[in-house]
Amino acid sequence: QVQMVESGGALVQAGGSLSLSCAASGRIFGYYVMGWFRQAPGKEREFVAAISWSGGSTYYTDSVKGRFTISRDNAKMTVYLQMNRMKPEDTAVYYCAADINPTYGTSWYKGPFDSWGQGTQVTVSS
Repeated sequence: QVQMVESGGALVQAGGSLSLSCAASGRIFGYYVMGWFRQAPGKEREFVAAISWSGGSTYYTDSVKGRFTISRDNAKMTVYLQMNRMKPEDTAVYYCAADINPTYGTSWYKGPFDSWGQGTQVTVSS
């Protein structure tokens, strides 16, 4: 089981930037595919971004492409989400997740994601 703790959520104005962090535990963190998801009030949780075990591959949902960047530091067992040019529709609880049995090939980012953090609130004011 992997434990993860997100941090960095805050209130930010539209057009601003915010960086989220997710500190993870696990003997083989460097093997996991890591992802960020979000859930807005009254909506289902949605995929935001994923990063491969090495950091060499990333995948984003269309609505954040060009604005958000996912990265990881395996030595620190931490994954990050840099969010720029933020919009009110980015308001949500953001969750970090791990796929501890990743597959390879073109569907590597699809999970399933087995372990989840508790979430951190991000609010973007207009």
